[in-house]
Amino acid sequence: MEQFNNFLVLLDSNLSGSWWFPALLIGTGIFFTIYLGFPQFKYFRSALKIVSGKNTNSDTEGETTGFQALTTAMSGAVGTGNIGGVALAIWTGGPAAIFWMWITAIFGMTTKYVEVTLGHKYRTKLSDGSISGGPMYYIEQGLNVKWLGVNLPAKSIAVLFAFFMMITAIGSGNMPQINNIALVMNTEFSVPKLFTGLFLGVLLWIIIIGGIKRIASVASKIIPIMGLIYFGGALIILVENYQNVIPSFNAIFSQVFTGSAAVGGFLGASFAMSLKYGVARGLYSNEAGQGSSPIAHASSKNKSIDQGVVSILEPFIDTIVVCSVTALVILSSGVWTQKFDTTFSKTDMVILEGVYSDEKNIEGMYVYPDDIFQLTNYVQSIDSNVKEFNGTINVEDGQIKNKNITVLHSRSIAENVQVSMNDNLDNLYSGSLNVANGKVTDQVTIKGKSLVSSAELTAKAFSQGILGQYGGKLVAIALLLFAFSTSITWCYYGDRSTAYIFGEKGVIWYRNFYVLCFILAAVIDTTVVWNIAYVVVALVSIPNLIAMFFLRKEMKLLSDEFEVR
Repeated sequence: MEQFNNFLVLLDSNLSGSWWFPALLIGTGIFFTIYLGFPQFKYFRSALKIVSGKNTNSDTEGETTGFQALTTAMSGAVGTGNIGGVALAIWTGGPAAIFWMWITAIFGMTTKYVEVTLGHKYRTKLSDGSISGGPMYYIEQGLNVKWLGVNLPAKSIAVLFAFFMMITAIGSGNMPQINNIALVMNTEFSVPKLFTGLFLGVLLWIIIIGGIKRIASVASKIIPIMGLIYFGGALIILVENYQNVIPSFNAIFSQVFTGSAAVGGFLGASFAMSLKYGVARGLYSNEAGQGSSPIAHASSKNKSIDQGVVSILEPFIDTIVVCSVTALVILSSGVWTQKFDTTFSKTDMVILEGVYSDEKNIEGMYVYPDDIFQLTNYVQSIDSNVKEFNGTINVEDGQIKNKNITVLHSRSIAENVQVSMNDNLDNLYSGSLNVANGKVTDQVTIKGKSLVSSAELTAKAFSQGILGQYGGKLVAIALLLFAFSTSITWCYYGDRSTAYIFGEKGVIWYRNFYVLCFILAAVIDTTVVWNIAYVVVALVSIPNLIAMFFLRKEMKLLSDEFEVR
């Protein structure tokens, strides 16, 4: 399994983890923004009118209203990425990463507009009366052309897209979501992970068996509820830290082209890191170009171009609004530079040769600036003098006795390190630990103080000040609603893709398998699942973007007709 996981990591590094993939996605957004005359700005007011029921023509077949289709798509996009993904972007790329998230969202609004319009236009009515649409339909028709003298096998590419979307639904929209839910419910409320998986699995089945109408009905209710809960808590934090809000914006904009300097426990980030992780997290958050949300929007009763205009709101709300609120809470609270007691992840921990320090003097300056410089380069995979430790570590009563090593965890110098037997933190370890290439190979639990990331960082931000411990519980509840709604919507993406390949009879089998995976993922490690998802996300995006380009002239005509109307 480890070898397979390493293969996936290698594959991902050449796909979604490489520079060309985000460049392709953003480049597509830039091209259509210029080609269509900046529709994300021209049609924004129209989008608000249409979604509110004004200035619309709902005289076409469909199963949902424009608003229900929008909230369904948003429930698939607004998930753990908005809580943990933003924190991860700041943790790796610093405050400047948020700027690049915004840039990604602005151009993503146009990409979403194009793919949703086309997904709705080429939709079809299945024999059971349900509506099915999305990229597989316009890939089949849009790529049915000669390119460089070769007939593209459009139908085969469309089938591959649908198959990869089925995998992505399980690998991205399903298993990681319940895994995060089960973890936070266990941490904050001591609910057993298996119980969480079983209870929500049954609830998930009850909802998805009703098809898009029931899914849309649930989504249109969950989205406002979770918005009120999350924004209410965020507003309290921002009011309490009002004096830090403007400096937070300054930190975002002042470091856009320079990278983020080291501060507190944060070792700093280069311009390349801010750009890479800001773009990556932005794309993961709003899913523009991925081809998923057009499947939800295709069920709308609106005209194709009208629903495309409505979809402009999706990246705006998801990234510009929700992600920005999360970012400001994290930055204004200052937790992104602070170290907290945490259990170390072996993936994020490395043992280094030599002693490094991030000690500061009374003026707030680093006492050993060369240490910070070398470590900053190391965590960013830039040439440095830092070497990983190989050998044996001696431990007595949980304390490391070696004097010539430094423990690095979560991109920060770890403090108060304590070693225990497995998960029993009270059973302190004594003996020797083997280390190979900086990694501890023995089965022990290591705890201490370090930076934290992902949803844990967001929870720490909400726990500061007046909310106290209730802040973490608020984040847990918000994550529960976010992630569960994501799982509901992604099942619909998967079953529409199943219907395209196997027909309507295959949908029930896919739904059963989807729920089974959901329950199991509550108690198993989903690292491999995540890595599979990273790979297939690239594989579904590429044919989608190509098909959009081939249908650009048709999209231009539709946009021109909308302006005339």
